[in-house]
Amino acid sequence: NESINSRLALVMKSGKFCLGYKQTLRTLRNGKSKLVIIASNTPPLRKSEIEYYAMLAKTGVHHYTGDNNELGTACGKYFRVCTLSITDPGDSDIIRSMPGAGGQQEG
Repeated sequence: NESINSRLALVMKSGKFCLGYKQTLRTLRNGKSKLVIIASNTPPLRKSEIEYYAMLAKTGVHHYTGDNNELGTACGKYFRVCTLSITDPGDSDIIRSMPGAGGQQEG
């Protein structure tokens, strides 16, 4: 979990991301999302909806072990984050390192 947090911090510094459910779905629909991270206490319906969108978009979904408080803290924010979508990992290797994200390239 620590490695995820440090990679997330690097994404926050150098990459592009969207926090929140609506924006995550938007990036998935537009095909911009590279990886979706879901907190452990996301409501089941919302979780399955995001997983479904991610499956259609062929995007990896990572289930974060902590709850939305911890995910918000890992993002360096002072609020809760249930879902976040990484559109550009920046200097981070978070996309390659995640199981299930297995580097699907467009093309």
